[in-house]
Amino acid sequence: MARAASRLPAVYLEDLCFDVQQAAEKAIKALLIVRGVEFPYVHDIGLLLTLLEDAGESVPVTVREAERLNPYVTTTRYPDVAQPVSEQEYTDAVRVADSVVHWAEARI
Repeated sequence: MARAASRLPAVYLEDLCFDVQQAAEKAIKALLIVRGVEFPYVHDIGLLLTLLEDAGESVPVTVREAERLNPYVTTTRYPDVAQPVSEQEYTDAVRVADSVVHWAEARI
C-alpha cells in the first residue's frame, strides 16, 4: 500500500491506481489462503470477496466498495481505453484499498 499511496511528481495516477488495486486484491487473497479457500487466478475483487463470504467471512460494505478498483487492472495496461484517472479518483481508490488492507490484516 505504501507505494500506491506515494504521490510523487511525474508518476502517472493510472500506475498508482494499478498498485492500489493490487494491494486490495493481494490482501483479500492472503485472507483466502489463511482460511484455506481455493481461488482462481483472477483480478476480480468481487468474486474473491464472494468466495470469502461463501466461506463464512462477513464482508463489510466498505470492503465491498473495492469492486470499483477492478477497472484499474486494465486501464493501466491499456491507457487509451479509458479517460485519465483524476486526483479525486486516485484519492478515493487509496481510501478504499486502505480499508481493505486493514480489514484483511485484522483477520490474518
